[in-house]
Amino acid sequence: MSKPTREERTATGTEELRVQLEHSRKELGQTVEALVARTDVRARAQEKAAEVKEQAVVKAGELKAKAVGVAHQVQDRLPDTVVDKAARAVGEARAQASQAGRVWEEKAPEPLRRKAARGARAARDKRTVLLVAGAGAVTLWLARRRGSRGGGALS
Repeated sequence: MSKPTREERTATGTEELRVQLEHSRKELGQTVEALVARTDVRARAQEKAAEVKEQAVVKAGELKAKAVGVAHQVQDRLPDTVVDKAARAVGEARAQASQAGRVWEEKAPEPLRRKAARGARAARDKRTVLLVAGAGAVTLWLARRRGSRGGGALS
């Protein structure tokens, strides 16, 4: 075997340097991308917010299911006379609400009606939160009521 000439050694060395340089550029690019991702506070906050929102939705679903179960337990334990009385009260309340609605439409000023409609829309948009809060309040009330009677917690 013969020794490589000076020109061959220079060509091989130059090519190796080019390969190393390209490799270093790729590594540097990856490092910069990783650093940018770490310092992108807005994107990280949005990811965290989405994660927390998903957890809240799951928790709300669990609470809603639990509230439905408690409501069914309470409903099953109510005497028929109480159920009948409640049904009559609901009918009367609907009739009175209908009458109040007619009076409202006739007498309330337009700006006030618009503002009330916005509030009603906001409540409808957040009804899951309101239902969960209401179910929680009812559950607490029932637990305290049973506790004061010595009946213990709901099963």
